[in-house]
Amino acid sequence: MLRFKILTTTIPLILAGVFAGSELLPRRPCIALGETSLQIAPPPRQAQFNVCFTNDPARATVRVQLVDNAEAADFVYVDDVDGTEAHACEVTVAMQFVGIAASPLAAGPVIYLSPDGNADYRIFVQSKRFTPREAVALIVSASGGRSGMAAAL
Repeated sequence: MLRFKILTTTIPLILAGVFAGSELLPRRPCIALGETSLQIAPPPRQAQFNVCFTNDPARATVRVQLVDNAEAADFVYVDDVDGTEAHACEVTVAMQFVGIAASPLAAGPVIYLSPDGNADYRIFVQSKRFTPREAVALIVSASGGRSGMAAAL
């Protein structure tokens, strides 16, 4: 009888997992770039590329301004599609992971979110899946961590 009870309680859970598919696993912010894509790494130590943020503009290697409208931006990311949108980032061998470190690392860029117009990049983000910091980390990583618009996408 106990086996029957276990079986009757696990079958609905298995079916729910099958029907839910990958929605049980959280999707990480990601952007596609040609044949490759960049995705926020689950733990930063698994990342091929790391960035960090600072509140001190003197320590920054890259300055990014979050702007209020898409026309003023160098890069725009908008995802206002509900529910079952198609995701442009599929896991491939070429996928690179980006980590957001808590403190500056020797090799990674240090990002300052600039409130003024003195920025290397101007970015507009309207997303249900990205935080502005995640979007900035991906964009700076896509540029190789270099400042200046010559390094931009």
